[in-house]
Amino acid sequence: MRFLRLALAALGLISTLAFASPAEPRNGAEFMTLPTRQDVKAPAGKVEVVEFFMYHCPFCYALEPELAAWVRKQGNAVVFRRVHLPYTGPNDPEAHLFLTLEAMGKADAMFAKIEHAVHVERIRLAKDDAILEWVARNGIDKAEFLNAWNSFGVMTAMRRLARTISDYRVDSAPTLVVNGRYLTSPTHAGSRLVDKSNEAAMTGTMLVLDALVAKSRAENAAAKN
Repeated sequence: MRFLRLALAALGLISTLAFASPAEPRNGAEFMTLPTRQDVKAPAGKVEVVEFFMYHCPFCYALEPELAAWVRKQGNAVVFRRVHLPYTGPNDPEAHLFLTLEAMGKADAMFAKIEHAVHVERIRLAKDDAILEWVARNGIDKAEFLNAWNSFGVMTAMRRLARTISDYRVDSAPTLVVNGRYLTSPTHAGSRLVDKSNEAAMTGTMLVLDALVAKSRAENAAAKN
């Protein structure tokens, strides 16, 4: 599976858009519709947005400021969550770290700190021992962490990751899935941009995301009637 298949087209600020309107992304171009809708964890009436990411992914790190601002702007209308791609396989240490912190209720609180460690401090969290050493230095009780790390729930979640990635048809990072149905990414969103820079692709992704959330809200409302 090709988790880092982001093309050069997914490389930096908005310029001229080649498509007619950012509110009119095309299925099969700026986004794709999954053949089978996946279950969502959002309450009725809310739109779920899932980011498939990796801590060490430079494109995920580049997208994060715009994505974080977008999530804040949505308020309670959108339920946002993350899934860490198991880059090295079923025992991927970074995915294991994310799922452990998620089980402890600390994934969001530690997210920016981990990204800073990986992308700014250049600390490699690619091995179990390195992760255990890092979390112990950063305010997490090592015994509590190890208890969660080895727990049945986390190990079960690790085994389920490969099936989740397959069901969502995800093969690169970052990828965003809206309401269990619509998939987009900087590669998809940048496919018709005149400006092929990184910033343009990232901003284009946010525009496509807006359109897909609006589409999903309309579908949710129609389903209630």
